[in-house]
Amino acid sequence: MRFADADFDILLIGHEGHEEVVGTAGEAPEHITLVDGPDDVANVEVRDPEKVVWLSQTTLSVDETMETVRRLRERFPQLQDPPSDDICYATQNRQVAVKQMAPECDLVLVVGSRNSSNSVRLVEVALDHGAQAGHLVDFADEIDEAWLDGVSTVGVTSGASVPEVLVRDVLTYLADRGFGEAETVVSAEESLLFALPTELRRDLKARSGNEPDQVRHDPSSLAAGALR
Repeated sequence: MRFADADFDILLIGHEGHEEVVGTAGEAPEHITLVDGPDDVANVEVRDPEKVVWLSQTTLSVDETMETVRRLRERFPQLQDPPSDDICYATQNRQVAVKQMAPECDLVLVVGSRNSSNSVRLVEVALDHGAQAGHLVDFADEIDEAWLDGVSTVGVTSGASVPEVLVRDVLTYLADRGFGEAETVVSAEESLLFALPTELRRDLKARSGNEPDQVRHDPSSLAAGALR
């Protein structure tokens, strides 16, 4: 909204139809243009090349986003960056952790929804970096016990916005089947603080009498784990 109020063209990097992208674009539809990856850059048109800024879907990895930004900047050299403290690194951190553990894993389980682009990508990253098999599951009861046949090491990770309780359920499921020795793989500690929107602060104050001004963005420190 800050950039829209300043009459910028906002190039929103993300996947068409993703809930976060739809919601963000709806805040200032007359100012926002969706850029769905590097190959979409050639289709972008702006009113003033000197008043352009990029934003991104938070659940894209930094590597994926910056390739799109690089191509955008070739077309629009005055392209502005978003404030660095507004960027979420959870997806990038998980991909780095999966790359580290995948070569040692016979199987990697990613906890996340099938409509979550960053969760789907984690399975691909695991397979690309040495895991023998990889599967995406929403809940522990979706795990097929046949996947564990002949497996000595299982890697477990989750999408960037998955509740930690779902990851713990998968760890419990595996522990009950003999995979109880866990090794945590952490690529980075996440402790970003984001300001709460004014409307939410007002609602919380009305309910509790207190007015919190920040929310801690601290996804599970268990970015990835290997169990034997």
